[in-house]
Amino acid sequence: MSIARDLPALSVRRPYLAVVANLLIVVAGISAIFGVEVRELPDVDRPIVTVRANYPGGSPETIDAEVTSVVEGAVARVNGVVEVRSSSEENNFRIRIVFRPSVDLITAANDVREAVSRVQRQLPDGVEELSVVKADADSQPIVRLAVYSDNIPIEDVTRRVENEVIPELVSVDGVADVTLFGKRQRVMRVVLDPMRMASYRLSVTDVVNVLKNARYDVPAGSFKSHEQEVIVRANASVSGPQAIENLIVRDPVRIGDIGHALFSPADASSIVRLDGKPVVNLGVIRRAQSNTVSISRAVEEVTAKLNGRYSDIQIVTVSDDAVFIKGAITEVLISLSLAVMIVVGVIALFIGQIRLAFIPAVAIPVALVGTVAAIWMLGFSLNLITLLALVLATGLVVDDAIVVLENIQRFRAQGLGRSAAAVIGTRQVFFAVVATTATLVSVFAPISFLPSTAGRLFGEFGFVLAVAVCLSSFTALTVVPMLASRLALKDQTPNSAGTSIFEAIGKLISGTYERILDVVLKVPLAVIGMCTIIIAGAAITYEKLGEELVPEEDRGLITVRLTGPDGVGLDYTDRQVEKVETVLQPLL
Repeated sequence: MSIARDLPALSVRRPYLAVVANLLIVVAGISAIFGVEVRELPDVDRPIVTVRANYPGGSPETIDAEVTSVVEGAVARVNGVVEVRSSSEENNFRIRIVFRPSVDLITAANDVREAVSRVQRQLPDGVEELSVVKADADSQPIVRLAVYSDNIPIEDVTRRVENEVIPELVSVDGVADVTLFGKRQRVMRVVLDPMRMASYRLSVTDVVNVLKNARYDVPAGSFKSHEQEVIVRANASVSGPQAIENLIVRDPVRIGDIGHALFSPADASSIVRLDGKPVVNLGVIRRAQSNTVSISRAVEEVTAKLNGRYSDIQIVTVSDDAVFIKGAITEVLISLSLAVMIVVGVIALFIGQIRLAFIPAVAIPVALVGTVAAIWMLGFSLNLITLLALVLATGLVVDDAIVVLENIQRFRAQGLGRSAAAVIGTRQVFFAVVATTATLVSVFAPISFLPSTAGRLFGEFGFVLAVAVCLSSFTALTVVPMLASRLALKDQTPNSAGTSIFEAIGKLISGTYERILDVVLKVPLAVIGMCTIIIAGAAITYEKLGEELVPEEDRGLITVRLTGPDGVGLDYTDRQVEKVETVLQPLL
């Protein structure tokens, strides 16, 4: 502690050392600004892994008994699992696995893949597209894209999206999956004539069996010599409508005799329109514990690159959650800038000298910028919570500097020299500054250890405030005495107009406080009773206040949801949606 108490004297004797030490803090903070993560809120995402697959033709009961229960039993034994939630629907199932917050997401996903692979042989043969995704099954896309074309049909747009657009988006760091809506794949259709089939005594099953057994090519053995071996394959491609029609159902009847084949779009399972035009909608789902702003920026770059590459399709962004995040962060930064200017202005106003106000104001950039370096080192992010902590710290970080400067000025008024006043004045309040810093740290740090989601949300808040206060005390004990010993300040004279005005205001406030204090000391029971009433009123009001983790916000988005009668098809729903679009169109 004696070495720490010599810090003011060392700073006065070695001013460059004090300046360099504080500049290192600032440089570290500036460097961290370019590498720190930016997001809306702190990372409170639990590691979540989703397992999903399709089982064409399976009812929910069958899928649950033969598929979901088998996979669910396997993943439930993975280490670190907190919750397993499954959903069995017509033709598909989903399993959502939630892990402890301390579990690494990549490790959790690999463990789930191993568990699923061990039971994959126990699943029915019809199970398709079994996949493990590092994302919440119920998460909403953070970026929605629409792909359309004025020149090519929707099935060709779908093919381009699946083969060229989605691989580019999935390769973006932080993207877990890309959902596809409104797709219409190009399929081969075989249209049969029931009357002709009846005349040849054929059924649909006969045609289906022929189509199932059709091959693209057939291995026909190999030719082998002393020098080489050549594999022979017989081309039996049936990829075109004419080849399909030439397939023999029963000699001499061919498919062309009882029907015809053609290419056409597949039956729609979902319909998406943008401004009245049919589009293919892409939803970019972020991986848990990933950066929404970085993903949005990368998706924007990929979209611009694809639009420049292709002239027959157009990709537009329909919605982007990062727009609100960046706007909110910008507003907080503006508030932070205003807070800094207001604090400096208030210091200058009450101290009475602009030059004198710059000394405690030095603590603001050193503490705030240096805190960004601590945010990066601790693995935190710049978000609304940490920026709020910096805004609150703006007024706290100058307290120690003001205390030190005022005590130095008191010794200057007693006739001490600048260096002596700086050293003695700072030493006298050294323990007061340390005690104040320790008190603030002990108040803010426990916030970071609150349980549940609220604790994880405000965990960064407490640490950021504690670091900012610690850095401000270091600056107050080094730079402030150094500047006070080097900067020639003008003495305040009683005849100055600014000083006399503030002295008059100060005397008025002091006199009013003195009279109030005399009254309070004469009736202590009345004061205690008033405080009791205030505490009781606060307790009653607390019971009536609403509770929520974060306040509600208006993002300028209106969603209309329609629910039709049971049993209606997609065409009926599409017609009703068109009517709603007609009603809403004049409001755009």
